[in-house]
Amino acid sequence: MLIAQVTDIHLGFQPDDPAELNRKRFDDVIDSLLALTPQPDLLLATGDLTEHGTDASYQTLKTVVDRLPFPVLLALGNHDDRSNFRNVFPDVPITATGHVQYALVHGALRFVVLDTLSEGHHGGAFSADQAAWLDTALAQDTRPTVLVLHHPPIETGNGWMTEDIDAPWVGRLAAVVERHPHIIRMVTGHLHRAMVTSWHGTTLAVCPSSGPQVAIDFREIDPETPDGRDMIVAEAPGFALHYWTGRDLITQFGSGGDHPVLARYNARMQPTVQHILAERMGGH
Repeated sequence: MLIAQVTDIHLGFQPDDPAELNRKRFDDVIDSLLALTPQPDLLLATGDLTEHGTDASYQTLKTVVDRLPFPVLLALGNHDDRSNFRNVFPDVPITATGHVQYALVHGALRFVVLDTLSEGHHGGAFSADQAAWLDTALAQDTRPTVLVLHHPPIETGNGWMTEDIDAPWVGRLAAVVERHPHIIRMVTGHLHRAMVTSWHGTTLAVCPSSGPQVAIDFREIDPETPDGRDMIVAEAPGFALHYWTGRDLITQFGSGGDHPVLARYNARMQPTVQHILAERMGGH
């Protein structure tokens, strides 16, 4: 099974521009996913679906989602708005507390979508009620499970795009994750860069954004002294592909748009392919 992931689309950043850069970058990612053979079985969209959480930007997203030939699971990020999201996507489940949290089985895997949006705040949130909901949801089904959320509860080394790992919400989430070893992966967004780490007994993978990326920088940052460092860079729009082998979940990262092809499988490359496959069959 092949699971695609997009994140940090930020539709509506240029609300009055029909040639909006973020829409172009998102379209490049979607076109790349649709060109895959085989195509993904499922798409995870892990938050910051829009820039300002407007009805119009969610309608734009819906026009894209509705034309895709595979299911899409939507999660919310800090730029989203629950009320406007629900206006456009009323069928996405919510909890009794109004959070966009739900579980879905697809193929051999179960996906549990979490809502880490704290409206008006940049960082994540996860209440005691949400933790209880997650604990119950995970106890109900112990098949291999992927947690889907926007905010990665990790320290990144980037002085301005990171979480406080001692925050109460991080502790609440960690306590639940530690109790359920059938969580095989946590997939997140928010950081606008690809990252992978271990986290409380599982693996956490951060998808690069379809919007512009955050510059790599491990220096401390002084909020009182702008130092001219790069912050946002126009690297290619990114996506993730999570491949379930039946035993392991393998994560790869790709980018949308056209890429120069340096080699194709033709007669010149055939001996290389034959050698590699023969060696594999020989058990070396």
